[in-house]
Amino acid sequence: MSAPPIEHPLNLVMQDVLTWGSWILTVVALGVAVMWGVKERTPFYALLVLAAGIGAFAEPLYDAAMMLYFYSTPGMYTHFTAFDVPQPIWTHSGYVVLYASAAMVGTRRIRMGRMTPRALFGLAGVEFAMSCVFEMIGINGGAYEYWGPHVFRVFDYPLVIGVLEAAQVICFTVAAAVLRERSAGTAGLLGLFVLFPCTFFMANLGAGAPVVVALHLEGTGPLVVGAATILSIVFAATLVRGASLALPRAVPDTAAPRPSVSAVA
Repeated sequence: MSAPPIEHPLNLVMQDVLTWGSWILTVVALGVAVMWGVKERTPFYALLVLAAGIGAFAEPLYDAAMMLYFYSTPGMYTHFTAFDVPQPIWTHSGYVVLYASAAMVGTRRIRMGRMTPRALFGLAGVEFAMSCVFEMIGINGGAYEYWGPHVFRVFDYPLVIGVLEAAQVICFTVAAAVLRERSAGTAGLLGLFVLFPCTFFMANLGAGAPVVVALHLEGTGPLVVGAATILSIVFAATLVRGASLALPRAVPDTAAPRPSVSAVA
């Protein structure tokens, strides 16, 4: 099995693009979250954004499983290292851009009663496209790579990664909407900080278990990894289907107006 590309040079220009671009978009997303929260009188959206951003501290677990390595030659903006993978500071903002933004839109549509199972699959498709664009830019721009024996790559990006990320976001979206519906106050919404890593690893290491094991299997090969990849994609699609069956009911923003005294009379 090949070794992680520890000596591969980091493209410092791409690092700046990913860092500044994603953090600017994170500020925008947080601003929208606060605006929506003020309108609906809830900290839900802001907490959802923060939950995804803080959840990036668990990224090293994902990197070890999916054989992802962030290039770490001199000049890297890093704040900690785990499992021998230095973490760039844009992972937190990247989580907000890729995961929280879609979850914000999805949970709001659920709240408004505008999310159907078909629309949920559409959101999964949008998330898949976003993941492909973001990661293809980062990979081909020289910021990191999936160095393991992945198959079904497009521009060096393993497509199964995008499928699993889409399933992960859908599961988080629906679970967060259910949590909001059943929470009596702000304290209950703090469960988002636990919910995010749970749905993240349920999808990526649950539905993704076949491909993770195949990647690390002694004597593995393209046929084994290919079969496991297809199985993980099927598992991910099943997760999205299951989430679509668990969509909570719409909750009206305001109560129905009371009849006037004259109307009652």
